[in-house]
Amino acid sequence: MTKKTTVVLGFLGSVLDYGGKESSRWDKWRPNLALCRFEDLLIHRLELFHENRIATTTHILCEDIIGVSPETKIHTHILKIQDPWDFEEVYGKLLDYVRQYPFDTEKEDYFVHITTGTHVEQICLYLLTETHYIPARLIQTSPPSRRRPDQEGQYRIIDLDLSKYDLIMQRIHQEQKDSVSFLKSGIDTKNLRFNHLIDQIEHVSLHSHEPILLTGPTGSGKSRLARRIYQLKKSKWQAKGELVEVNCATLKGDNAMSTLFGHIKGAFTGAIQNRSGLLRRADGGLLFLDEIGELGLDEQAMLLRAV
Repeated sequence: MTKKTTVVLGFLGSVLDYGGKESSRWDKWRPNLALCRFEDLLIHRLELFHENRIATTTHILCEDIIGVSPETKIHTHILKIQDPWDFEEVYGKLLDYVRQYPFDTEKEDYFVHITTGTHVEQICLYLLTETHYIPARLIQTSPPSRRRPDQEGQYRIIDLDLSKYDLIMQRIHQEQKDSVSFLKSGIDTKNLRFNHLIDQIEHVSLHSHEPILLTGPTGSGKSRLARRIYQLKKSKWQAKGELVEVNCATLKGDNAMSTLFGHIKGAFTGAIQNRSGLLRRADGGLLFLDEIGELGLDEQAMLLRAV
């Protein structure tokens, strides 16, 4: 059986991989260089992402890697990332790159080096590996200990598909089950449609910041469910403000606009002082508008723009 080619993808470290131009750079631990010096790990190809502004560092590092590991082919890639701390930009650039990359898992074994790059870049590489956009294992390098400064350090391979990581997923699933049980007030119902509905509410509540519309006849428990949603979000640190409840059926005319959006002193007859409004009061928390269909169309239109 032909042995697979070992390929590593990772960022050039603008700080950790920088050793200067002097010979003293060989005394410094440089992650990507160290990765190519391990006797029990031959890197056949290194796909190195870097910024154009550190072209000199890239050139020196590549020459040094070739010097210690002539079997290693180095391909450098400028991703043109304007802000390496911008999650959306970094993830988008990396996703575009891996979508066009000619992965061949039959002939090549892939690793993603997560020691270098900004924390955002490392997180994005992890996410792309965890979601199988990159069919690879993670590899992390660490510097030598003070007791053995002459060594190259250590490396550790992390396989996200191994069964030992199932325990982590089990804990995540248990957390989800606990959240669903909380919304149902601990009642273990057997109604499949109701259970599916609560599962959806739990997912949307914790994974979206968009408004949620709860429908149902009077007395069906919408207010109680809204309170449970708020308590759940607060327990997950997603709601810092307070829960504000209002029965929209009691809001009429100018009073509706004033109650919801606030007003300044003298805005209309009877406005003797400034008022912040319920939307401002619920900022960072949750605003439950019971019987929202009873509001006037003008107020509903303004609410749609406000939220």
